[in-house]
Amino acid sequence: MTFPPKFFITGTDTNIGKTVVSALLTLGLGYAYWKPVQSGLIPITDTEFIRSATGLDSSYFIPERYCLTQPLSPHAAAKIDGVEIILSDFQLPETDKPGLIVEGAGGLMVPLNDQDLMIDLIRSLNLPVCLVTRSTLGTINHTLMSIAILRHAKIPILGVIINGQKNQSNREAIAHYGKVPILAELEPLTTITPETLKTAFQQLF
Repeated sequence: MTFPPKFFITGTDTNIGKTVVSALLTLGLGYAYWKPVQSGLIPITDTEFIRSATGLDSSYFIPERYCLTQPLSPHAAAKIDGVEIILSDFQLPETDKPGLIVEGAGGLMVPLNDQDLMIDLIRSLNLPVCLVTRSTLGTINHTLMSIAILRHAKIPILGVIINGQKNQSNREAIAHYGKVPILAELEPLTTITPETLKTAFQQLF
């Protein structure tokens, strides 16, 4: 698999494994990482988690455009913090690394404000998408809906990374009905360290 120099990682839901996948790809590819919208600061932000998990220095990490205190949908967290997320505020940052990984918050239809959704941010940044989904029951429906929404928005799909214990039936269904490449199946890591991430990347890609 050859990854483009810039792409967006989104998921079919929250807590789906986007950040672990982002850590694996950031370390494995040597790309910079950017989380445009962070909702929730406790225990740590996703950027802080990835920096700790990968062992990479600060030059690989670009500060969030919006860093919101509450672990809620961005539109709700922004209201609590008294800020408004404006789509025109987002511009792809420059980096001296070989590429850039941009990680979303939640899924595609998560609201950013009263009129814009996460998918609108992806479209405005003009990036292809890597879709992270879970392997367990319910994933076929959620994944196919996400694929349909991306195609309707004319956003290129690099493929799907399935997170969790391998499920051959679900993998085959996503590939067949979604007509997308399955980039990898990432089984649970006992520990998340630079060593385990490097090993997983080398095995998968």
